[in-house]
Amino acid sequence: MEGEHRPGHFHGVATVVSKLFHISRPHRAYFGQKDLQQVAIIRQLVADLSFDLELVAYPTIREADGLAMSSRNRRLGPEARAAAPRLYQALALGASLVEEQQHTPEAVQLAVEQFLAAEPGIELEYFAIADGRTLQPITGQWTPGSLVALCLAAHVGSVRLIDNVLVTLA
Repeated sequence: MEGEHRPGHFHGVATVVSKLFHISRPHRAYFGQKDLQQVAIIRQLVADLSFDLELVAYPTIREADGLAMSSRNRRLGPEARAAAPRLYQALALGASLVEEQQHTPEAVQLAVEQFLAAEPGIELEYFAIADGRTLQPITGQWTPGSLVALCLAAHVGSVRLIDNVLVTLA
């Protein structure tokens, strides 16, 4: 998802984080779930390089209107800030459809894309439905007990924002 739209970004993240872990030798490292794809990369890096540390992912902290907290939010003008909560509303819509397990992943994809297309201040870059552990795309049927990640990136005004939610299927 992010790698397709930001080539080389995660290579740089992995290099910097690896150097930081080598220098500081932490027992724990804390990352926010808002950057779910980054957490997955770092989790794999910790395993591959046998770092002796616990990786802790904290839930996304949100504004009262649902917008994921980010330093980028300060760059949103008044109109863009008013539109930005629609990102979380779209993810919540997708999550409710996934939880019902009555709609295919493709139908959920379409519903979220149509929801965001109705907001003139938002230009969707991507919306993806993936396995919450591997981040591989989910297609076809839902698997009970699986962790589903709904991830998106969009330009709200001139600011690029990312967000995600996780759904555990019953």
